[in-house]
Amino acid sequence: MTSSPSRGFRVLLLSSALSACGPSAPDDGECAPYAFALAPVPASTRHLTCSSSACGDGQNPPTSGEHCSDTLGCRVHTAETNRCVWLHNLEHGHAVFLYNCPDGCPELVAGLEGLQHEARVGGNGVVRALVAPDSRLPTRVAALLWRRSWSGDTLDPTALRCLLRWQDADAPEPGLACSP
Repeated sequence: MTSSPSRGFRVLLLSSALSACGPSAPDDGECAPYAFALAPVPASTRHLTCSSSACGDGQNPPTSGEHCSDTLGCRVHTAETNRCVWLHNLEHGHAVFLYNCPDGCPELVAGLEGLQHEARVGGNGVVRALVAPDSRLPTRVAALLWRRSWSGDTLDPTALRCLLRWQDADAPEPGLACSP
């Protein structure tokens, strides 16, 4: 006759298995209402030429997948940027805040810029996040990390702060500095 493991041992075994899958969601009341989209692990993260349009994971906006070998500076960009480039920023654990406002939205951009400064700082002292317009967004605003995203039609600072708690969690090359 074999004995089954004790309940305590089974709980320990289960919690060890779950922790091996990656970090759990921030465990507090403030972030509990937010569910962030989590894309599957991409089949490839290889570097493409920056003129390629075949980048990303098929999501809109993309949060992982094949990307350009260049990165964007971590600042506020006023012109639309190549998605393949900022995907490389995501691979490094940088946050990307996007907006789609054909008629302009200075208050939304100012709000994103304020939240940009709440992202983690790299070894060079530069905040590891950027803000850029993206006319292909299906919503007015989106916040991205590698494989994680949040989007909406209005800025939700609490949601973006909660998303930033995941910064570096899934990135293949987390913590890398960003140029200004």
